[in-house]
Amino acid sequence: MEINALILAGGSGTRLWPLSRSSHPKQFLELDNNQTLIQSTVERLSDLNIKEITTICNDSHRFFVADQLNKISKLGKIIIEPESKNTAPAIAIAAFIAINSSDDIPMLVLSSDHNIVEKDKFTSSILNGLSSAESGKIVTFGIKPSKAHTGYGYIRTYVSKDSNIHDIDAFIEKPNEENAEKFFESENYFWNSGMFLFKPSIFLEELKKYNPEIYNACKKATDECLIESDFIKIDKKSFSSCPNDSIDYAVMENTKIGIMSPMEVTWSDIGSWSSLWNIKDKDKNNNVIKGDVLTHKTSNSLIYSEDLLVATSHIKDLVIVVSKDSILVSDKSKSEEVKNIVDNLKENKRSEWKTPREVHRPWGKYDSVDNGLGFQVKRITVKPGAKLSVQKHFHRSEHWVVVSGKAHVTINDKTFPVSVNESCYIPCEAIHALENKEKDILELVEVQLGDYLGEDDIVRFEDRYGRTED
Repeated sequence: MEINALILAGGSGTRLWPLSRSSHPKQFLELDNNQTLIQSTVERLSDLNIKEITTICNDSHRFFVADQLNKISKLGKIIIEPESKNTAPAIAIAAFIAINSSDDIPMLVLSSDHNIVEKDKFTSSILNGLSSAESGKIVTFGIKPSKAHTGYGYIRTYVSKDSNIHDIDAFIEKPNEENAEKFFESENYFWNSGMFLFKPSIFLEELKKYNPEIYNACKKATDECLIESDFIKIDKKSFSSCPNDSIDYAVMENTKIGIMSPMEVTWSDIGSWSSLWNIKDKDKNNNVIKGDVLTHKTSNSLIYSEDLLVATSHIKDLVIVVSKDSILVSDKSKSEEVKNIVDNLKENKRSEWKTPREVHRPWGKYDSVDNGLGFQVKRITVKPGAKLSVQKHFHRSEHWVVVSGKAHVTINDKTFPVSVNESCYIPCEAIHALENKEKDILELVEVQLGDYLGEDDIVRFEDRYGRTED
């Protein structure tokens, strides 16, 4: 039987700061097996009869999704939410789009940032729930706890003679340690995985019954959506009135047709550095190491470096993460509290909560390697065949020096090539563009000079990626 897959890719991953940022969250990071989490999620579906994969994300992440799924040849529909409204509206939007396309086969809903080790057991669990979904049930998948975990929500079920299907008694928020121990010892409690399987029409009927505000807002927003190439843009004005609610609150805690199917896999939502430590291979001293790291009498720790050499001595049970612009040091058992640091950065209007030093764009990326009073230096990488927008700046001039590849530069009404070890100057307010027409990567160093060097000092005249900002 064919099914459609919906991947929810709107999370921010604040507990994995400083690698995960609002503009580049954890689902787009290579945290395991040289694949990003969203790529692993898609690859996990390969043994199922998937008709189409749809991903829903916000506008600033749509090019991450397109680029990363193109790399594994799995690009499908990409739905763009005008703003994040939690899981119930996101799923409702995808369900309406499926119904509008006369496609009411079962839909498998997955998060883009989960780690599941046993692919064969995952596949079997989905197939076990398929007949129930086809018959009109809303199936959720519970994970049998491997320990008393306080970082996950739980599903309490009734005792069932059928080990493959359980009736749902209640959804329970993240418990304290005492209750987590009780849940772990009971056969009726499962971790709430956030995975679902149902026919879109059935889900929408239940949503309309129990949360008509979400139903009506999402119906109107999808009726007025705009399709551009691979992207489906949801109407912003209609969607703005939609309540912010999870599928658990909006539907699952109310519906009479919800059931739970156990999934006996090694599962993690990688919601903290300690959870990443749990799933990764460790050295002889029980350390998880990635990057340029030198250890001496170090144990039970996670040490991750993007760039710099990190040396440790006489430490244990720590998380040390070094990105290009920030350093995190935390007790491993308290690593979930990193979210408090992110909140503090937001309150103090620090950019580090949102944007890393290396910023990805649909045309490539740039790394802000140095800055000071009146100047900024960037290393710019442009993909083959890519082009930056036609633009100008009011407050800065720019010098470009090509270090590899060949640039095709436009300044006002002139276009000319710039090769390795050659440079060009873009005066303030000149209309300019940069393009890589070659088959190899283009790299250049950009030196900006001016009285204001913010990314918002830009007027964009033309952009092949349809951007209005960034």
